[in-house]
Amino acid sequence: MSAIPLTVDGAERLRLELHRLKTVERPSVINAIAEARAQGDLSENAEYDAARERQGFIEARIAELEATLSNAHVINPLELEADGRAVFGATVEIEDLDSGDRLVYQIVGDVEADIRANKISVSSPVARALIGKSEGDVVEVQAPSGVREYEVIGVRYL
Repeated sequence: MSAIPLTVDGAERLRLELHRLKTVERPSVINAIAEARAQGDLSENAEYDAARERQGFIEARIAELEATLSNAHVINPLELEADGRAVFGATVEIEDLDSGDRLVYQIVGDVEADIRANKISVSSPVARALIGKSEGDVVEVQAPSGVREYEVIGVRYL
């Protein structure tokens, strides 16, 4: 498996989720299974079936997080020699040249991408266009609605 790029914050969030799953969720579902088993006949025990299904989801997520973290390549943009350029982990403010709308995105790995939190994947068309650009540069992005032009207003490293 190849390296999975993660920001420092993203890696920490995954570690916290893994810790919670192992220390809170897993013991809770084990108790739920034991309680359901104590009720007797398992063939028609909905609580038992639900607890076993939840256990399956938890164990799968634990395995997924462990695999991701073991292959993670944590990148701190503050340690890169970026010289004001947009790089992985940077927060970039851009302005749509057609509408004048300003947008702020952090460029993150595929695992961390969440458009609601303004975190875009490094492999997205917008991020690919922004990588290596500096304040004042204009980039063209091929969008489903056609080519969009954005001006880089600022680049920050958090």
